[in-house]
Amino acid sequence: MDADSWDPDLARLRAAAARRDWPALREQLAGIPDGQERTWLLGRVVDVEGIEEWIPVVIAAEPESALALLVSGARRVSWAWEARTGLRANHVSREQFKTFHERLRVAEEELYEVAEREPDWVAPWYFLQMAGRGLQVGQEAARLRFEAAVSRCPAHMGAHQQQLQQVCAKWSGSHEEMHGFARTSMLKGPEGSSLGELVALAHLEHWLDLDAGEDTAYIRRSDVVAELHEAADRSVRHPAYERPRDWIPTFNTFAMAFSLAGEKKAAAELFNALEGRVTDFPWQYISNDAAKAFGKWRDKGGR
Repeated sequence: MDADSWDPDLARLRAAAARRDWPALREQLAGIPDGQERTWLLGRVVDVEGIEEWIPVVIAAEPESALALLVSGARRVSWAWEARTGLRANHVSREQFKTFHERLRVAEEELYEVAEREPDWVAPWYFLQMAGRGLQVGQEAARLRFEAAVSRCPAHMGAHQQQLQQVCAKWSGSHEEMHGFARTSMLKGPEGSSLGELVALAHLEHWLDLDAGEDTAYIRRSDVVAELHEAADRSVRHPAYERPRDWIPTFNTFAMAFSLAGEKKAAAELFNALEGRVTDFPWQYISNDAAKAFGKWRDKGGR
């Protein structure tokens, strides 16, 4: 596990945020064009504790800075989900939900302001997707936020992942809608893109929703296994695939999906490529100790 995701640029950004060095953070973020990379980096930078304490001072000093407002809105989204935790709703207290919703409402105000100031930016819409799910804005409003994001960056993996979560059964969607969205998105994207991961993610979400015994039977069905291979062939195994900055989570997703499906050879190829680099998601679906789960299934795969 690595808080900086084995990315030197992210390490520098997080270090600047931790030491409250806004000039350094601003310079580095401004040098990254708006798009998938910026939102991926920013989404991990705003996990740094304490940003919410000093970024309002920056905004007061630089009221014209859309970038400062974006950092604040994104941090408030992350901060809100920290208050809620990742537990199921019935395990979250009323006070936690109150804090969760208060932080998200402020985040939405800031992010909409960013979107108005910088209409070409995808980043505010990506974080508005995350905020909207927490505020339960409804499927239609969520779809409009997703469309706003992909109209600015059509192959934006993060925006697609957020919409996949939105149409999951656990967020008032359905398995049918989730699988349909994943497959349609994959086929609409160019071969060699990361969008094939959506199919693997959808099968993992479906697997997670089933009782013990039923889950294994599901993910080892011949049609599910065939879809996993098709998704890998169109993405991480395609000759045109070039590893993006955020390739490690994608490989972890496919490694877990193929492991659960009993496809040892396919899983081993991904484990070998990862060389021990573990991401919390999706292994947290198996265990609170993601590294332990990764190691267990890697060894089962005969690496």
